[in-house]
Amino acid sequence: MYIIAILGNFTILFTMKTEPSLHGPMYYFVCMLAVTDLVVSTSIVPKMLAIYWLNSREIDFSSCLTQLYFFHCFSGMESGIYVAMAFDRYVAICHPLRHSTILTNSVVAKIGLAMMLRSGMVTLPYPFLLRQWPYCRTNIIPQPYCAHIAVVKLACADTRISSYYGLFVVFCLIGLDVIFIALSYTQILRAIFSLPTKDTRIKTFRTCISHLCAILAFYIPSLFLSLMYRFGQNVPLHFHVLIANVYLLMPPMLNPIIYGVGTKQIRDRLFRLFTHNRT
Repeated sequence: MYIIAILGNFTILFTMKTEPSLHGPMYYFVCMLAVTDLVVSTSIVPKMLAIYWLNSREIDFSSCLTQLYFFHCFSGMESGIYVAMAFDRYVAICHPLRHSTILTNSVVAKIGLAMMLRSGMVTLPYPFLLRQWPYCRTNIIPQPYCAHIAVVKLACADTRISSYYGLFVVFCLIGLDVIFIALSYTQILRAIFSLPTKDTRIKTFRTCISHLCAILAFYIPSLFLSLMYRFGQNVPLHFHVLIANVYLLMPPMLNPIIYGVGTKQIRDRLFRLFTHNRT
């Protein structure tokens, strides 16, 4: 899964760079998504492989906090990029004549910077809060990477501040993003159903399918993981590990496949690229 994620996302980035017709707002967001997927998976999978292959089961506390910060920061950034993509689909379908004037290159760059700053600032207190707690119990994390709530549970102190702040971060990043995406698609569906013919409605809706598949691949494992950590005390440990790994590896692996196969312009460019190399 990691190899597919690395090769797939680098292929998407290379395709976007070499094809001038793909230099548009939606494709810039796809590039941002590819970069965040690469960072999220690479911040965790090498250590995970060391655990499985080399039996390297220990990690320094500072390294654990660094891994934790990068994982949550770029996961939050990825959630924000899905909101930006939903906004792009909303403008393209509801205001098609104004799409190029609303989503200019500078606006896209500002949206990307805002998503990065938002996620970076909101998740920054995580390592500082965790560093202040005493850890006098077993320091075994029941999964192959450092996640915030998993480290919080190791502390032998009143960690309600970290727990409440974790819920606040989930609401600020995931919760608000899901609301904004739902609002965008409510307007998109209203616009689609107002179109005159069935063929036009289907053709317009198809432009959103890749984005919807990517959203489901990201948010469904995230929801399962969050609910299991807080309410799944009786869930078997191996199922915790499985969902944690699916949440980590599924989106980076699936996103290049979803956008490479589901987006006609990217698919055509990849087809030309590979057929040209063969000849």
